[in-house]
Amino acid sequence: MSELGTILTAIVTPFDASSKINEEAFVALMHHLGENGSDGFVVAGTTGEASTMTDDEQLGLIELAVAERPQGKTIVAGTGTNDTREAVFLTERATALGVDATLVVTPYYNKPSRLGITRHYETVAKATDKPMILYNIPGRTATNMPPDLLAELAQIEGIDGVKQANADELQPIDGLALYAGDDATFARTLDMGGTGGILVASHVVGNEMRRMVDEPEHRAEINASLRDVYETLFMTSSPTCTKAALNLLGHDAGGLRLPLVAATEDELAEVRAMLVRHGLLSDTEEMQAASAGASSAQARGA
Repeated sequence: MSELGTILTAIVTPFDASSKINEEAFVALMHHLGENGSDGFVVAGTTGEASTMTDDEQLGLIELAVAERPQGKTIVAGTGTNDTREAVFLTERATALGVDATLVVTPYYNKPSRLGITRHYETVAKATDKPMILYNIPGRTATNMPPDLLAELAQIEGIDGVKQANADELQPIDGLALYAGDDATFARTLDMGGTGGILVASHVVGNEMRRMVDEPEHRAEINASLRDVYETLFMTSSPTCTKAALNLLGHDAGGLRLPLVAATEDELAEVRAMLVRHGLLSDTEEMQAASAGASSAQARGA
């Protein structure tokens, strides 16, 4: 699985003023990230707001990513849902579109039994000849896959990795490439010999996260310096603050689709301050952004 890369950015999906996918902005962002630390991209994942997309939108975005990817970068498609038939359909179509791998989340809401989870993944794995990465995130799905279950799922042909977002159970699993599912556990994952991370903070500090890979002797120090980035980007529902940061940095990330809403003025101020602290936004730019935000708020009030 190392051929997929170490830093896989769970890329946001830019929307235009009409809440339609902004394809031009997506491609521009993908190329920017490719030049700033990312080895590849998870497209139509949680951070990409796939849960608000139609099948046509989701598959169209995946097709666009495959066609316009920067040279040498990989595309992992989010194709998991809580309906096995739908996950099979999306996985088959994404595979046909030419992705390098798929990311399939544990079925959410249904709360399937251990046997149900196993049958789900057995069925979806048959829908592709590309590597599949399991996605364990009990905070969103209400269902956890403990290490012993992950070890069993590793025996299924085609299941080759896991994005582990349960920090309490982060550990190597025989037969699975280990990817950090939280930015805050990226350094620990690398330290224990994991393959890498499926990350969000790499949207804004990708080069620093790349240093964590290339300079293991400085990894702990770099990780400590980025803790406020992780905390700020996840102070509210993701990708709210990541899109706010990107917009402040001059990228056209657009807004969010309901039920997610734009960052509040207080949240925006915290994002802005974090960018200034890390030298990503100058004091002058910060003042201009603050003025623009105030004008926008006034206009909305009018």
